[in-house]
Amino acid sequence: MSDALLDIPCTTIKGEQKTLADFGGKALLVVNTASQCGFTPQYKGLEALWEKYRDKGLVVLGFPCNQFGKQEPGDEGEISQFCELNFGVSFPLFKKVDVNGADAHPLYVQLKKRAPGVLGSQGIKWNFTKFLVSRDGSQVKRFAPLTKPEELTAEIEALLR
Repeated sequence: MSDALLDIPCTTIKGEQKTLADFGGKALLVVNTASQCGFTPQYKGLEALWEKYRDKGLVVLGFPCNQFGKQEPGDEGEISQFCELNFGVSFPLFKKVDVNGADAHPLYVQLKKRAPGVLGSQGIKWNFTKFLVSRDGSQVKRFAPLTKPEELTAEIEALLR
């Protein structure tokens, strides 16, 4: 079951095909992002986690999404430029995806099944919902948009031990 999660194809913001397995057995922090959201400043915290833990085995993955309040209207080039110029984002970004509904990306379908939200709901409620995935994909934890990236430090360090 964990292998299936790691084998789901994803397209980077630059158009390259990847799977989570391509990140070589690292723990993953998967986040649906948006450039015009009240939570957009979390990009700074996500970049800080990436900088702090990238050499210790964590990869932060950003998946832009326009499903919540149309807060990610830009194309891939605009999104990439915005993230780099405003927040110095250097962690991997992916092509814009849907996270809910009939067109939800298969990665998000799997993440939601493995780590449901409050009262078992599978739907993602807003931008910057975070999924922390163990190195082998067997463990997935979900964190609400209100959870700031820096609040994940203890969870990340536990996974990296």
